[in-house]
Amino acid sequence: MARVTVEDCILNVPNRFELVSLAAARARQICAGNPLTVDRDNDKDAVVSLREIADKTIDMSALQEDLIQGFQKRSLIERLEHEQQMERMKDSAGEDEGEVAEVFKDAAKIGIAKVAAVSEDDDGDFAFGGDDVDAED
Repeated sequence: MARVTVEDCILNVPNRFELVSLAAARARQICAGNPLTVDRDNDKDAVVSLREIADKTIDMSALQEDLIQGFQKRSLIERLEHEQQMERMKDSAGEDEGEVAEVFKDAAKIGIAKVAAVSEDDDGDFAFGGDDVDAED
Protein backbone atom coordinates (compact mmCIF):
# COMPACT_ATOMS: atom_id res chain seq x y z
CA MET A 1 0.00 0.00 0.00
CA ALA A 2 1.69 3.17 -1.15
CA ARG A 3 -0.59 5.53 0.70
CA VAL A 4 -2.81 5.03 3.71
CA THR A 5 -5.91 7.10 4.31
CA VAL A 6 -8.46 7.30 7.05
CA GLU A 7 -10.93 5.56 4.76
CA ASP A 8 -8.65 2.51 4.65
CA CYS A 9 -8.66 2.30 8.44
CA ILE A 10 -12.32 3.20 9.09
CA LEU A 11 -13.34 -0.23 7.83
CA ASN A 12 -11.50 -1.77 10.80
CA VAL A 13 -12.10 0.96 13.40
CA PRO A 14 -15.37 2.77 12.63
CA ASN A 15 -14.95 5.53 15.23
CA ARG A 16 -12.49 8.16 13.98
CA PHE A 17 -11.62 9.32 17.48
CA GLU A 18 -10.83 5.78 18.57
CA LEU A 19 -8.80 5.32 15.40
CA VAL A 20 -6.65 8.34 16.21
CA SER A 21 -6.12 7.13 19.78
CA LEU A 22 -5.21 3.62 18.69
CA ALA A 23 -2.89 4.80 15.92
CA ALA A 24 -1.12 7.18 18.32
CA ALA A 25 -0.74 4.41 20.91
CA ARG A 26 0.69 2.06 18.28
CA ALA A 27 3.04 4.79 17.03
CA ARG A 28 4.33 5.21 20.60
CA GLN A 29 4.89 1.45 20.80
CA ILE A 30 6.84 1.53 17.53
CA CYS A 31 8.89 4.47 18.78
CA ALA A 32 9.65 2.48 21.95
CA GLY A 33 11.06 -0.35 19.85
CA ASN A 34 8.20 -2.80 19.34
CA PRO A 35 8.61 -4.80 16.12
CA LEU A 36 6.83 -3.68 12.96
CA THR A 37 4.28 -5.92 11.26
CA VAL A 38 4.55 -4.18 7.86
CA ASP A 39 7.50 -2.83 5.89
CA ARG A 40 8.47 0.67 6.92
CA ASP A 41 9.01 1.97 3.34
CA ASN A 42 10.69 5.10 4.74
CA ASP A 43 7.43 6.08 6.52
CA LYS A 44 7.13 7.71 9.92
CA ASP A 45 5.81 5.80 12.94
CA ALA A 46 2.32 7.31 12.69
CA VAL A 47 1.95 6.26 9.05
CA VAL A 48 3.27 2.78 9.81
CA SER A 49 0.74 2.41 12.64
CA LEU A 50 -2.11 3.42 10.32
CA ARG A 51 -0.89 0.96 7.71
CA GLU A 52 -0.84 -1.80 10.34
CA ILE A 53 -4.41 -0.97 11.34
CA ALA A 54 -5.57 -0.88 7.71
CA ASP A 55 -3.86 -4.21 6.93
CA LYS A 56 -5.11 -5.84 10.17
CA THR A 57 -1.60 -7.03 11.05
CA ILE A 58 -1.77 -6.09 14.74
CA ASP A 59 -3.88 -7.39 17.60
CA MET A 60 -6.44 -4.62 18.08
CA SER A 61 -7.75 -5.96 21.40
CA ALA A 62 -4.24 -5.90 22.92
CA LEU A 63 -3.70 -2.39 21.57
CA GLN A 64 -7.03 -1.25 23.04
CA GLU A 65 -6.10 -2.77 26.41
CA ASP A 66 -2.73 -0.97 26.38
CA LEU A 67 -4.50 2.27 25.55
CA ILE A 68 -6.97 1.84 28.41
CA GLN A 69 -4.19 1.05 30.88
CA GLY A 70 -2.38 4.17 29.75
CA PHE A 71 -5.38 6.31 30.70
CA GLN A 72 -5.85 4.74 34.13
CA LYS A 73 -4.56 6.72 37.07
CA ARG A 74 -3.77 3.74 39.27
CA SER A 75 -1.89 0.66 38.18
CA LEU A 76 -3.25 -2.85 38.52
CA ILE A 77 -0.92 -3.49 41.47
CA GLU A 78 -2.19 -0.41 43.31
CA ARG A 79 -5.82 -1.47 42.75
CA LEU A 80 -5.10 -5.00 44.03
CA GLU A 81 -3.33 -3.60 47.10
CA HIS A 82 -6.31 -1.31 47.74
CA GLU A 83 -8.74 -4.24 47.45
CA GLN A 84 -6.61 -6.32 49.83
CA GLN A 85 -6.52 -3.46 52.32
CA MET A 86 -10.32 -3.13 52.13
CA GLU A 87 -10.64 -6.90 52.72
CA ARG A 88 -8.39 -6.67 55.80
CA MET A 89 -10.46 -3.79 57.14
CA LYS A 90 -13.64 -5.73 56.49
CA ASP A 91 -12.26 -8.75 58.31
CA SER A 92 -11.07 -6.65 61.26
CA ALA A 93 -14.47 -5.01 61.57
CA GLY A 94 -16.21 -8.38 61.44
CA GLU A 95 -18.94 -7.00 59.22
CA ASP A 96 -19.94 -7.56 55.62
CA GLU A 97 -18.83 -5.22 52.87
CA GLY A 98 -22.06 -3.22 52.76
CA GLU A 99 -21.97 -2.26 56.43
CA VAL A 100 -18.30 -1.28 56.28
CA ALA A 101 -19.03 0.89 53.25
CA GLU A 102 -21.82 2.59 55.20
CA VAL A 103 -19.41 3.32 58.06
CA PHE A 104 -17.00 5.00 55.68
CA LYS A 105 -19.80 7.00 54.10
CA ASP A 106 -20.87 8.17 57.56
CA ALA A 107 -17.26 9.04 58.42
CA ALA A 108 -16.97 11.11 55.28
CA LYS A 109 -20.19 12.96 56.11
CA ILE A 110 -18.98 14.06 59.54
CA GLY A 111 -15.61 15.17 58.18
CA ILE A 112 -13.26 12.58 59.62
CA ALA A 113 -10.15 12.66 57.48
CA LYS A 114 -8.23 9.76 59.06
CA VAL A 115 -9.62 6.61 60.62
CA ALA A 116 -7.16 3.99 61.83
CA ALA A 117 -9.63 1.22 62.62
CA VAL A 118 -13.35 0.59 62.56
CA SER A 119 -14.83 -1.66 65.21
CA GLU A 120 -18.13 -2.45 66.83
CA ASP A 121 -18.54 -1.48 70.48
CA ASP A 122 -20.57 -3.32 73.13
CA ASP A 123 -23.84 -1.64 72.10
CA GLY A 124 -23.51 -2.80 68.48
CA ASP A 125 -22.60 0.67 67.25
CA PHE A 126 -19.55 1.39 65.17
CA ALA A 127 -16.61 3.07 66.88
CA PHE A 128 -13.69 4.74 65.21
CA GLY A 129 -10.32 4.04 66.77
CA GLY A 130 -6.97 5.68 66.17
CA ASP A 131 -6.41 9.30 65.35
CA ASP A 132 -9.64 11.01 64.41
CA VAL A 133 -9.00 14.32 62.73
CA ASP A 134 -11.71 16.76 61.77
CA ALA A 135 -11.56 18.18 58.27
CA GLU A 136 -11.41 21.72 59.69
CA ASP A 137 -8.17 21.02 61.67
